[in-house]
Amino acid sequence: MVEKFKREWLTDPGTNIMAGIVVALALIPEAIAFSIIAGVDPMVGLYASFLIAVIISFVGGRPAMISAATGAIALLVVPLVSEYGVDYLLAATILMGVIQIILGILKVGKLMKFIPNSVMIGFVNALAIMIFMSQLEHIFGISIDTYIYLIATLLILYILPRFFKKIPAPLIALVVLTGIYIAFGANVGTVGDLGTIERSLPSFFIPDVPFTMETLMIILPFSLSMAVVGLVETLLTARIVDNATDTYSSKNRESRGQGIANFVTGFFGGMGGCAMIGQSVINVRSGATTRLSTFTAGVVLMFMIIVLGEWVVQIPMPILAGIMVMVSIGTFDWGSFRFMAKAPRTDAFVMVITVLIVLVTDNLAIGVVAGVIFSALFFATKISKVDVHLEETADAITLRFVGQIFFASIDTTIEQIEFQKYDKDIHLDFGGAHLWDDSAVDAVDTIVRKFEEKGNTVYVSQMNKDSRKIVKELSQLNEQHLT
Repeated sequence: MVEKFKREWLTDPGTNIMAGIVVALALIPEAIAFSIIAGVDPMVGLYASFLIAVIISFVGGRPAMISAATGAIALLVVPLVSEYGVDYLLAATILMGVIQIILGILKVGKLMKFIPNSVMIGFVNALAIMIFMSQLEHIFGISIDTYIYLIATLLILYILPRFFKKIPAPLIALVVLTGIYIAFGANVGTVGDLGTIERSLPSFFIPDVPFTMETLMIILPFSLSMAVVGLVETLLTARIVDNATDTYSSKNRESRGQGIANFVTGFFGGMGGCAMIGQSVINVRSGATTRLSTFTAGVVLMFMIIVLGEWVVQIPMPILAGIMVMVSIGTFDWGSFRFMAKAPRTDAFVMVITVLIVLVTDNLAIGVVAGVIFSALFFATKISKVDVHLEETADAITLRFVGQIFFASIDTTIEQIEFQKYDKDIHLDFGGAHLWDDSAVDAVDTIVRKFEEKGNTVYVSQMNKDSRKIVKELSQLNEQHLT
């Protein structure tokens, strides 16, 4: 236990603290921008980023991964906030945490292996597109000054990292351009126009919502979507960090940890969140390997808000919009175009349909579920081809089955058999096949019965161990049929 604590907290503390500081600086503009996307006061996102980062550093399953308020969750709650207000958002966040804790207890982390790569790519691309589209209202139709600040932001974010990487480019753009705005002024919107930055720590309170079934029915759909989307993005990020660090992390513990963090955050005025792909990559590339980096990121974020809050309200909106545009560009998997050209058509279709469904429904969870369903259907179709080879002599017939026999392949299997055979020995050779379910067993019973009705003697042979076991348990065949 002591060794684990030292490994996860005290390994190379200087590097991990510096990495956490860098991440904290990069978190400020995005936490504010995500709050704006959700339509809530900037403090809702800032409190969430502080609380989730600190809590997840203790209860999460993946050291060095950054969790905070995210665009994926912010995009989901826009209708809830606009129609019912921020207290319903906080109630939904608390319920989101409860759902994630339950999913973690049920070991939902294991389900990640059932999400195909094509669905993952579609999920990430849809998220990037939604983040980009959410920024358009802060860019167009406002003023010439807005376009100037936007272009300046994009140039800094694109060019500066090529020559200087010690300080995140978003922070440099934020400080330099905000300084120019304070010094010279401009016709642009600012963070202060959207809400008040409070220079204080979050405090505990219970959301002001009626504790009724009606309230539950209002927030439940949002909480489910937030929980599922948050876990998908979190576990995807954990997989990325695992690969980058050549280590393994507990996905089920991470699921429970995310639930605990969101549950607590809702009682302290924060919106829901999850792991952040971009910030986690920044953290790891900065040398972080332990939970100390995540803890530092949360603490430093709150420290800067309390100390520098009066300047934060003067940040021009086009700077944040530019940062989010670059986040969306960096999030989008540009290799997916090459993937579409080279991958099987079904995989390319699954990726595209995942993106389209997300954009039409504005719900990442629905898109992921739909993508998994389509992928499963295509897979079932692909493996449901069974070949039946006929070998016939004067007195005997052998039917050799090759393929996977289950509910989806039953019809195509039986359609290949000519049952108009009389008074012969018929051998059903399953050496090249595998029986998977009760439908397969029922199909074997049906084939045997149809042949025996015409006076044939039927023998079933060459079944592998698992197929023979399921036949003995479920079939109506007797021992004389099995050879």
